[in-house]
Amino acid sequence: MNRRTLLAALGLPALLAACYSADPARSYLFGAGSSVRGAALNAPFQFGDLSKWQGQPGRAALAVVQIEFLADALVNDPYWSAKTSPTVMTQMEWARREARNYLGIHEGAPAEAVMGSLRQAAEALDHGSRATAEAALQAPAFSRGGAETLRLLASMPRLPRSAEAAGAVNAEMARQDNLRNN
Repeated sequence: MNRRTLLAALGLPALLAACYSADPARSYLFGAGSSVRGAALNAPFQFGDLSKWQGQPGRAALAVVQIEFLADALVNDPYWSAKTSPTVMTQMEWARREARNYLGIHEGAPAEAVMGSLRQAAEALDHGSRATAEAALQAPAFSRGGAETLRLLASMPRLPRSAEAAGAVNAEMARQDNLRNN
């Protein structure tokens, strides 16, 4: 048996896919890794260019969850707020504002409520229920309603502040890893 066959038999592709899940903010490396670190490492892929999710509103919704999650966690989690560059925290907040403005999400809406609604919508779309997805986005945080928010998610443009923040937060994790390893 060659190495490739052995790795396939051991389920390595499934393991690698789980490490880079669509929503590392929820569980990263099966919960053994930091969800903040996982989201930051995946940021360039998830929201570095939101236009790559054209026609995939569920994936776009999860990308916006990543922005919300990181913007909130880097400021409010005592572990990360003490270690993270204030510039990166500011960039993530600008990315959150940019995404919220595009989607019509109220500026003062709690991050948990926004993330919960977007996750529900993504899950509903995965199960083929557009009506349930629209209902999830009717929450008070979404000013444009479910149908319009889904339309906007399906046609996300490249948002420049989000792209900048994706690179910055990824580089910040590399910087922190270098400090830890030296």
